[in-house]
Amino acid sequence: MRKLFVKDIKDRDHVSEVFLVKEKITAMAKNGKPYLTIRLMDKSGEVDAKVWDNADQVAAQFERNDFLAITAKASVYLGKMQLVVSELRRMPEEQVELADFLPETESDIREMEARLHLLVATMENVWLRQLLEGFFAESRFMAQYRMAPAAKGMHHVYLGGLLEHSLAVAALVDAMVPLYEGLDRDLLIAGALLHDVGKVREMTYTRSFDYSDEGKLLGHITIGVEMIHERIMAIADFPPELGMLLKHMLLSHHGQYEYGSPKRPKTVEATVLSYLDDLDSKINGIRTHIRREGEMAGNWTSYHRLYDRYYYLDSREKNGVLEEAPPAEVVPEPVATVPTEPDRAPAPRKSFHNNPFEKLKGG
Repeated sequence: MRKLFVKDIKDRDHVSEVFLVKEKITAMAKNGKPYLTIRLMDKSGEVDAKVWDNADQVAAQFERNDFLAITAKASVYLGKMQLVVSELRRMPEEQVELADFLPETESDIREMEARLHLLVATMENVWLRQLLEGFFAESRFMAQYRMAPAAKGMHHVYLGGLLEHSLAVAALVDAMVPLYEGLDRDLLIAGALLHDVGKVREMTYTRSFDYSDEGKLLGHITIGVEMIHERIMAIADFPPELGMLLKHMLLSHHGQYEYGSPKRPKTVEATVLSYLDDLDSKINGIRTHIRREGEMAGNWTSYHRLYDRYYYLDSREKNGVLEEAPPAEVVPEPVATVPTEPDRAPAPRKSFHNNPFEKLKGG
């Protein structure tokens, strides 16, 4: 029997299917009665499910990362699909097809890996090329690097996302370097391919995506700097200044302290990397948000809490024509100016932009 994926659930559908539990939260309704919210997922997306009766007893039957067979009624509430569960039971892992439950890149991972090695071979700096070859020649590391997601919830949230994102940033580097004389192309390529390298240990991704203990305690930036330092120490006579500049790019690629960056960019290459990383991350995040909307009655998406705005869908996006640009030919697209938006959410939020000049305004 064909599996019903999250993206195919319609309003008023009767759903009888197996999903992976991403989160479960017990809360209290206004009448004082407990209820259960379960965040369910498969490779096509996520959906919230509600259990209104016997919430505590039902919650005790399963844990996060379990597979659940549910019977439910689908309905749209506040513009979002949700399921009201009438029955559920835990399913043994051996009775499910694991490939149905974790999202994965639409790109060919083998082809991306081949492009990665070709890219490293174009580098003229022998020290940086040797460093990268040391990383990518190790089979255990590559097994993680090619499969890891780039994030838990912001962008490239799928298997292969880290490799796809890193190659996209590298492609943006090669588009940018000819425009600005004097940029160190090899240093930028190394930064593009290694800026998120710590995520191979920060993230867990055998079931739902989450953070490892090391990831929660140290974070991918610290882990990545440690990994690079260990590799550099194994290369005799590696130039200390070159190692320092590369580590600075990792430490500063989030751009601002409030975005989790231990350092702000203080070299031209670090500044370029920070902006290109931010650009690719946001384009992917916005397009993912649009794709998750499914069928819509109007031209605006639902409110994106992280980016603090709604997004307008033109006819191409409404008809599903807009696709990701091929990774090898990354061309920035013009952004249309929208004069008006639907009413914004009332709570003020920090700026969407990673803008180091923001603090100069009004000063």
